[in-house]
Amino acid sequence: MERHSFISMNKLSNVKGRLSYIISTVRQENLYATYTTCDRTFWSKLAKENQADFIKSGTAGKCIEARELIIALPESYTKYVPQELLKEFVEFFKNRYGVECAAALHHNKSKTNYHIHLIFSERKTLAEPIRKVATRNMFYVESGHHCRTKKEILDESGNVRSGCKIIKKGEVYEQHLFEKKNPLFKQKNFLTEIKEAYTELINERINDENEKLKVFNKNSIYLPMKKIGKNNPNSENIKANNRAVLKWNEMAAFSAECGLPLTHIREVKQKEIVKPLKEISKADMPIGAMFEKIVTLAGKTLRNFMDIWLMMDKSRRPNPGEDLFYKILNDRRARPVNKKSRHRDAR
Repeated sequence: MERHSFISMNKLSNVKGRLSYIISTVRQENLYATYTTCDRTFWSKLAKENQADFIKSGTAGKCIEARELIIALPESYTKYVPQELLKEFVEFFKNRYGVECAAALHHNKSKTNYHIHLIFSERKTLAEPIRKVATRNMFYVESGHHCRTKKEILDESGNVRSGCKIIKKGEVYEQHLFEKKNPLFKQKNFLTEIKEAYTELINERINDENEKLKVFNKNSIYLPMKKIGKNNPNSENIKANNRAVLKWNEMAAFSAECGLPLTHIREVKQKEIVKPLKEISKADMPIGAMFEKIVTLAGKTLRNFMDIWLMMDKSRRPNPGEDLFYKILNDRRARPVNKKSRHRDAR
């Protein structure tokens, strides 16, 4: 069965807080190394400018101050010097995209997940800061937006309201230290691109071809397992789903080894898993425990289908798109067990 790399990306609305958390020797039980390409003041300046630009834009939601990659490493990587390993991964990103980074190398509490947290800026530093100087007094309301007259920021007593401000003539009213955000980082294909790049980098240290990682392909015969975050309230449900996914993946691999073509396994996956989940999503229904049930039944259906298909004469074996293929699939589809009827049968 294929081994897949795990690399995810998060948006950070509080980059200073997140950075403090991942590099804290107090809050991180298994912290092995930290590495940064800039000093800590960089992130404060970046956050301040991003927040100012966000307010000025009038966009709803939260300001994205930076982004974070979480890169899972094979356990065999624990034999390498942590500081050197982390530096290699951070400098790889810095050299590829030209932005500043900060990272930490961790194990989770149970020491089953060796991983890197890599925070990166979406903006490069300008060679020379851009400063705009007020040619007259400028007034700003509580939201940070500029207004034309002083009257608009005064209360009934003629005092400047709390949260409003005045920029006097000759003072800097706007300053830019950074270029605009690189649009690449918000594009869908960026995560795919960096997954492929880091998977290739990880595989450089793996000699056994059977142990090398691959980027998960959603069009493959397999299903992805979901990472369980710290203190996730749905952890038990995710564990149950992951167990069902593992069983499906094992059955898919077994079916392929037995001679069932990959196109046939993919079609069973499409009809028995992907399609039902899409229908539930379209109906705005909570998937909940339905995911585990759908995947579990799909695994049984795949086994039933494979048994019939392999027993057929090779000249009669149907392909996806043919009526006989779907007739066998429907006839051999696994059904949910009715607990009440099973109890009656037992009596």
